[in-house]
Amino acid sequence: MSYKIYLVEDEENLNDILRSYLEKEGFQVTAFFNGELARNSIDNKPDLWILDIMLPDVDGFELLKEIKEKDKDIPVIFISARDKDIDRIIGLEMGSDDYISKPFMPRELVIRVQKLLKRVYSANKNDSLLIIEGYNVDTNKRIVKLDEKEIPLTSKEFDLLTLLINRKGGAITREQILNALWGNDYFGSDRVVDDLIRRLRKKMPELKLETIYGHGYRLSV
Repeated sequence: MSYKIYLVEDEENLNDILRSYLEKEGFQVTAFFNGELARNSIDNKPDLWILDIMLPDVDGFELLKEIKEKDKDIPVIFISARDKDIDRIIGLEMGSDDYISKPFMPRELVIRVQKLLKRVYSANKNDSLLIIEGYNVDTNKRIVKLDEKEIPLTSKEFDLLTLLINRKGGAITREQILNALWGNDYFGSDRVVDDLIRRLRKKMPELKLETIYGHGYRLSV
């Protein structure tokens, strides 16, 4: 399958380089040089967005919000020249799946794209329904419900939930969560894990999600 990628980057030279690298890997790439043109194409629903947070005409966070409102499960990778934890956290809270800071090697982005697409669109997903503390978790449709009401989880929040469930009550470290959700080439702060845990607890307060001090977390199932 040839995945369709929308690339939004206002630096023309970088845009051309990234598009070339991705196309060499067999991806179908549509490149945008400003946010407004990208905004007009949200309804087309590509398989992945690569989005520069610092666009000259549109707030990158606002564009991400609009993308996720249209389809909350579509994966998004943020690019930014600002290497700040707060940008990472805001982006993750709004539903982005990965974050890469400039400058970076184009090959690094290609690897992140390949890993993310494999995780999100894996052909080996099982159509299964799990019941955890009263929550109905559909791992195929990536939906969580409580009393027939859907709980709106971001893509990363759902990935964390299924990761914890698959541990079958076993403990998991922050480093293991980082590697599983962001890849072992992630170099940001592990505070993004704590923030993700906090948000999952807030949205699903009935979960028996324990903190193991000095180690990590465990979900009692």
